Amino acid sequence: MDNKILHVEDNPDDVLLMNLAFSRAGVAANLHVVSDGDEAIAALGDGESNGGPPVCVLLDVKLPRVSGMEVLAWIRSQPRLRRLPVILLTSSSQTADINRAYDLGANSFLVKPPDLDSLTQLVKTVAHYWVQTNVRPVANV
Repeated sequence: MDNKILHVEDNPDDVLLMNLAFSRAGVAANLHVVSDGDEAIAALGDGESNGGPPVCVLLDVKLPRVSGMEVLAWIRSQPRLRRLPVILLTSSSQTADINRAYDLGANSFLVKPPDLDSLTQLVKTVAHYWVQTNVRPVANV
């Protein structure tokens, strides 16, 4: 099974750190990166032609054009994607963002750690749960 993860992040430094953390963590996953909400919706909307939906989405809150919250709301409105695990991974720890994310159907809300070692540990935890342990929903049921 292809362990594709969609990483939606507009900050190139955070993308670089996340790629490094995945590499250091030894996670066997195909990290597909898009840099804004429009690109995320396009990638997810085109899921059948690029091998189906990802295992999960790592989604930043503050994105150009279409926000992470709007992307989350769009995902939950799509019958084919509504069960897709969405993990908000953001620098925001504002209560309003946390509550809104869960109200919109986020599966998890994680605050980006301040250093590479902590990010690597977070990646190991996320991958262990969402890629290796979690039982995925069956499509079209």
